[in-house]
Amino acid sequence: MKSMKNLLKGAVAIVAVFFSTQFANAQQKIGHINFAEIISATSDYKTAEGQLKTLSETKTKEIQGMVTMLQAKQKEGTDKLRTRSEANKDTLDPELNKLGQEIQDMQTRIQTSQQTAQEELQKKEDELITPIQRKVADAVNAVSKEKGMAYVFDISSTNIPYFQGGEDLTAAVKSKLGISATAAPAVPAKK
Repeated sequence: MKSMKNLLKGAVAIVAVFFSTQFANAQQKIGHINFAEIISATSDYKTAEGQLKTLSETKTKEIQGMVTMLQAKQKEGTDKLRTRSEANKDTLDPELNKLGQEIQDMQTRIQTSQQTAQEELQKKEDELITPIQRKVADAVNAVSKEKGMAYVFDISSTNIPYFQGGEDLTAAVKSKLGISATAAPAVPAKK
């Protein structure tokens, strides 16, 4: 009889723990943010975007200058090829070969410069954007803790096909970062 009572007490305790866990889970607060909107509304992001645009334009001009020189060499080669005849081929062929090699070298330099420019832009973007992302993530964590959130979803990047309810923390995080809640996000630069 005593073991039956203990068994019954144990079963009641397990049921109580189960229901209290379910009740606690039901009380967990869920929120969402738009991380991309917050980042693009920061003044740091706008500054970084300007720096990246300037760097991109500089690299584009450098490469365009190289392309212009390449086009001039190609035109020179085409013009020399038009004047080639049986009489001047011994003189002109070595010049055309040299010009062909110069054109090939220029094409290689342009390709290398394009790749290097892309890598520099990516490195600069990482250098500028990573601290902003960390700053915003810290603000999201702080606001989430202040509001007692159990889960906060990023609706800008997470595949959440439907959500209803939950607390939108975007404005609170913007406020924590000193961004006006009505501040329009920056328009992403076209790449």
